[in-house]
Amino acid sequence: MLEYFKKRKYKKQEILQRVREDKAKRKERKQEIAALPETDRKAEIESDKLLRKDQKKQRKEELKSLSRKERKVAKKEAKMYKKLRNRPRRFTGWAVFATLLLIIGITVGPTVTSILANVTGKHITIDTTSEEADEAREAADVVSEEIANEGLVLLKNENNSLPLADNKTNVFGSTAFTFKYGGGGSGASDQTRAVSLFDALTNAGVEYNKELYDYYAGLPELEEGTGQSDTGVIQVIKGMLSSDEAEGEPDVTDAAIAQAKQYSENALIIVQSEAVEASDVSLNELKLSDEMRELVEKVAENFSNVTIVVNAGNTLELGFVEEYPSIQSVIWVGTPGPFGTNSLAKALSGELNPSGRITDTYVYDVESSPASENFGDYQYENLDKAYLNYEEGIYIGYRYYETFYQGNEEGYNQTVQFPFGSGLSYTTFDWNIVNQELNSDSIEMQVEVTNTGEVAGKDVVQVYYSAPYTPGGIEKSAINLATFEKTKSLEPGESEVLTIQYDTRDMASYDMENENYILENGTYEIKLGKNVHAIDSTLNFELPEDIVYQSDADTGTEYQNRFTKSENELTVLSRNDLEGTYPSDQDDSKVASDKVIERVQEHNYDDDVEMPTTDADNGLILEDLKGLDYDDPLWDEFLDQMTVDQMIEYVSEAAYHTIEIDELGIPNTVLMDGPAGFSFFFKQFEAGAYPTEIVMASTWNKDLAYEMGEAIGQEAKACGIHGWYAPALNVHRSPQGGRNFEYMSEDPVLNGMIGSGMAKGAQDQGVTVFMKHFIMNEQETNARSGLLVWSNEQAMREIHLRPFEMTVKKGDVTGAMSSFSFIDGKWANPELLNGMLRDEWGFEGVVSSDAVFGFMEAPQAITSGNDLMLDILTAPNQKQLLEEAYKEHPEAITVGLRNSMHNALYATLKTHIFN
Repeated sequence: MLEYFKKRKYKKQEILQRVREDKAKRKERKQEIAALPETDRKAEIESDKLLRKDQKKQRKEELKSLSRKERKVAKKEAKMYKKLRNRPRRFTGWAVFATLLLIIGITVGPTVTSILANVTGKHITIDTTSEEADEAREAADVVSEEIANEGLVLLKNENNSLPLADNKTNVFGSTAFTFKYGGGGSGASDQTRAVSLFDALTNAGVEYNKELYDYYAGLPELEEGTGQSDTGVIQVIKGMLSSDEAEGEPDVTDAAIAQAKQYSENALIIVQSEAVEASDVSLNELKLSDEMRELVEKVAENFSNVTIVVNAGNTLELGFVEEYPSIQSVIWVGTPGPFGTNSLAKALSGELNPSGRITDTYVYDVESSPASENFGDYQYENLDKAYLNYEEGIYIGYRYYETFYQGNEEGYNQTVQFPFGSGLSYTTFDWNIVNQELNSDSIEMQVEVTNTGEVAGKDVVQVYYSAPYTPGGIEKSAINLATFEKTKSLEPGESEVLTIQYDTRDMASYDMENENYILENGTYEIKLGKNVHAIDSTLNFELPEDIVYQSDADTGTEYQNRFTKSENELTVLSRNDLEGTYPSDQDDSKVASDKVIERVQEHNYDDDVEMPTTDADNGLILEDLKGLDYDDPLWDEFLDQMTVDQMIEYVSEAAYHTIEIDELGIPNTVLMDGPAGFSFFFKQFEAGAYPTEIVMASTWNKDLAYEMGEAIGQEAKACGIHGWYAPALNVHRSPQGGRNFEYMSEDPVLNGMIGSGMAKGAQDQGVTVFMKHFIMNEQETNARSGLLVWSNEQAMREIHLRPFEMTVKKGDVTGAMSSFSFIDGKWANPELLNGMLRDEWGFEGVVSSDAVFGFMEAPQAITSGNDLMLDILTAPNQKQLLEEAYKEHPEAITVGLRNSMHNALYATLKTHIFN
């Protein structure tokens, strides 16, 4: 055995050396191409692409000529090469975290005390043992299972193979023993009450082959993971330290197959991916491992009714299900929380009729999206920062596939396996538009949905629009989600009339040249779809003249381009020339301009502001301001009472809590993760646990999203929690995103509608909702080192900002969490946090940083619109930075501190503390 590992290690080192050599050659080639004139550069890039294509074809032919044994060895070596080449940087950021912890722990006494307080949760005083807390968790469990029930998606069901006719099945694979209930990191939740798959099958009356179970359970390398729940930080460390090589799938013997065939012709296999905060997912992890493919092939060849269960928060390649006729059904469960196994088992038995819809486009090749061309590790040569180019513009997910393949159905079908919004049912539905009112103010219709099948079920009516497009004009996707509604459970023959409405201006596009939104004249096609590609009916809305929107409908703030100060322009994908503008990281300029360097390194303090009053004796306490508007004059009198030291302490010491200032009636508050139920990054405690956000979104049920937020808010009140670091509203830019399980979908409108429902439910219970991560936090690689993210204003507004805007306006949030990203060259960009969030959208409340790293400094934060520092490691250092900045810029710092206190305390007054 030792000899085997020595050989494998040697082989790995040999291949790693090849990877390094090939990378060096590619770098040299890039430099050669970069030195060419513009006209020659494109031709050389295209030539290299063709060469790589020919080489790939040649390698395939060479493989065919090898013996089976040689082919297997060659495939393993090729797999190892690819994994080493594509391996994400796993230690960036979190390794800095650990290193800083070690260094500070040795050298700085006061900081050690601060760190220990944050890590041990000493400052967090919650009661999870009360009768009210027990009742809240029981209510949470009910909502959790309801979400799992409605979030389950039936993607394939040939010959009505599900529900199972004989309620017996064989469960193959080690994955059944390591079911993924959630993701890892701050988005993890308490899984101590999780139901194992086998218990769930029994509960639903589905018999499983116990001899096959015993075969797997007896394997020494297998350990069932039900109910095991590490803390978030442990999950992150495990994710960083783990290899991106998939665990080997144990072989199943011919005898076990023979016994299973006698038991039942039904078989079930679970396919999974690992995902955790701080690590992105490698391309290989989105595909079947060789061992898992061998298992699928063996089972598919021996059983006539095979079900594949997709237990993953990332979009996997599922093309293999079409290679085997016996794979009759595919069920997507995502990462469905502690009771998701119950939902799966009930769907198999027929007790549950699936009604979920997928929230991403499933394609045969996950690298086929333009965003995948710019995902990973990109470093500037002349600036100590990483960068990421969003060259896909607005064409993320279905917006790309539906636009690029418009009019090319054959090409579309060869590329897209399951379109965005796909999902089947055990029954059938008919739709009938019984009324419509389409005008320049609103699009409204009543749709009668009738269950025409034989069992009860729910349906989702998805409404899309296609706007008139002028080649060379403003970029527009061929189709966009406008809104959706879900029916109640309809019995056979029963009907329900859904009222569907949205504002006509929601179809407007952002015009970067004129700095406004515009509805261009022409025909707007309003489409009712079973999914984005299967359109049931279309209504035409004619707009005779352009409608230009110069200002925000709610605040009246005039629109303007807010993210162009760095003058860092990209070549962004254009519908007018999809092939010519298709993204590539081959011709990136890795040299930051002088303007970009200046933006990153400098911070401007406004020293012309008037010095506010401090330490006044006005006899006010915080409760005296309850119910007052944000701009009520009494706020000035209250804030005049605070000292600079008090304010510095308050904004610096804000990791998972805020401090008490007793003499002013300011209470301490407890602020907790996470999007799938309350959790603390460093310490476990019992709490309600929900499916991850991708499953919540796959319900397509806005009312259920509100119920989840409401249940979380009720638990918060029962336990003494006042702020919730959620919901997470970033989009699935790429299937590789390490936190895709924690985010909802590839579509901003779906994110905004589900996210605002969750937010509103919790806010209505008196909880400060910190929507996050504001904005463009869709990659973990380099994120915690301060990642410069580049896009254009239209894509930012229509895609990345849209769900946050909807949540501010529909969810009435009083909190936000800024991201790690440098937007337009700035972390804590004032145009984002003040200009966009507060001025344009009308947000009133508090902005917290995400966990603080070296590039995140309090003086920059509080003078740019970021109010609280979620600083686990170096809160004393943040205080020192503020004290030093105050000596140099007393007016600017005092005004910044005062604004931060105003924002934070306004949000605190809205919490259940003051109810």
